[in-house]
Amino acid sequence: MKHPLAERFDGAAEILAKIDSRIPDTRDHTTETRATINAYHPKRLRLRVEAIIDETATTKTYRLTDSENGALPPFLAGQYVDVFIDGTSRPYAISSSPATLDHYDLTVRRVPGGRISNLLIDILEAGHVLTTTGPMGTFHHNPLFHGDRVIFLAGGSGVAPAMSMIREIVERRLERSFHLIYGSRDAADVIFRAELDALAARHPGITVDHVIADSTPPWTGRTGFLTAETISELAGPLDDRMTYVCGPQALYPYALEQLTTLGQPRKRIRFEANGAPNDPTAQPHWPADADPAEEVSVTVGDTSFRTRRDRPLLDALEDNGIRPEAGCRSGECSLCRVRIVKGEVHTASEAKLRLSDQQFGYTHSCVAYPITDVEIDL
Repeated sequence: MKHPLAERFDGAAEILAKIDSRIPDTRDHTTETRATINAYHPKRLRLRVEAIIDETATTKTYRLTDSENGALPPFLAGQYVDVFIDGTSRPYAISSSPATLDHYDLTVRRVPGGRISNLLIDILEAGHVLTTTGPMGTFHHNPLFHGDRVIFLAGGSGVAPAMSMIREIVERRLERSFHLIYGSRDAADVIFRAELDALAARHPGITVDHVIADSTPPWTGRTGFLTAETISELAGPLDDRMTYVCGPQALYPYALEQLTTLGQPRKRIRFEANGAPNDPTAQPHWPADADPAEEVSVTVGDTSFRTRRDRPLLDALEDNGIRPEAGCRSGECSLCRVRIVKGEVHTASEAKLRLSDQQFGYTHSCVAYPITDVEIDL
């Protein structure tokens, strides 16, 4: 029987004949789409420690490869992966260049008293396999918004994302001006010092200045802290240059004060999310009558436990075998969002909450602290 369209439109019969002759599409588009997404944005990676590079007495770089899949997912210079170990996780910036995807370099510095940095440095050996997330994070260069003239203030291991950015500039021959001002405690603990100095000597667009806090001979370079005066003397007028800041928590409010003194607008300053606040009680909205050492009760479903007020909810949950999805552990990525069903929490100012979170009771558990007994929903 003829299709009704065949009698109403010229050429319809030929079109219908072509449709009838088509080979049926039996592809599993859902599976193919998921495979493509996973290749670029995997939830988990299993990476083998291919090599370990001793950077300084306190710092090692772990070269990670994916022996099963070969090339690793692409990333933007400045991003990190979250490493899962010992029932918890920690984010570490990728220090290698995104132009080279046969490996990721993670640079880890020993933190006095640090649970995971010490564990990695003390036990990790070539051949070990680590479970990580795929690359994530917003602390990366965007030429459309950040321009091609960049200043980077780094402290300690905060140089890792800067190293990735510099290596990308060199490997891809980017027309970008990059000025690294790198503060370290002492000259013997400057990470990547030889490579940084060599790259700066060979590439006119790259400038590296070291500032050492505790100087002893034979160091003869600049000493002290990254003050407004030091930044101005080394970098000159900031003009419209984007300024990145990465390092220990204490560097952030200090760098903001120094840069503001120099007239740098806040919109031209970018901070890397770098952990929960060292002292949440120092924030002005911490309740004055809440003793940080006092324990309160946390309830999740049928499970209840007690924890100190000054311990992040995410850490307390993990201590008790409850492991929400997590990423940055700094209040930015929102993977660890939980809903506060009952009770009161202190949400640190680091949390990048959605507009609707307060209305519906959500918070980021990595930077949320239970003030009263609380009941939460994962």
